[in-house]
Amino acid sequence: MESRGRVPARPLSYEGVWRFTAPAVEVSVPRARHAVRDLLRRQGVPAGDETVEGLLLIVSELVTNAVRHAAPLSPELALEVAVRTGTVRVSVEDDHPCRPRALESDWRQTGGRGLLLVREITRGAGGAHDVEHTAGGGKVVWAELPLLPGPRAGGAAGPG
Repeated sequence: MESRGRVPARPLSYEGVWRFTAPAVEVSVPRARHAVRDLLRRQGVPAGDETVEGLLLIVSELVTNAVRHAAPLSPELALEVAVRTGTVRVSVEDDHPCRPRALESDWRQTGGRGLLLVREITRGAGGAHDVEHTAGGGKVVWAELPLLPGPRAGGAAGPG
């Protein structure tokens, strides 16, 4: 039998959505970064080294913010990685109701610029970022980067 219609496109082998939960403690920051790096490698996500490094820095900043600022009201956080054709999105969800904002802080201070860094990485890569409230009263902070041609994530040696 001959088919005249188009066959619906099937997801590529690296596409999917993965969700991790972790306690809102400092040790979760490197663990989250390692989990995302390992996931990208294992799935064979076609992300160049610069994209992977930027994404891992974003993960570190978002998880750090949840640990430092949301932990009193949110002892657990959720990290989600969504890979679709052409994009990779990371998001961190917590139960704290306050929307974070980027602080234009004194450059002599050692902290307070995580969201500025996330903003610059996403803008520089042609991506996007935002904060959304959850139905339960918490928030999800996310960043999405385009998957640009380059060496595959399996060869990336991002921050560790």
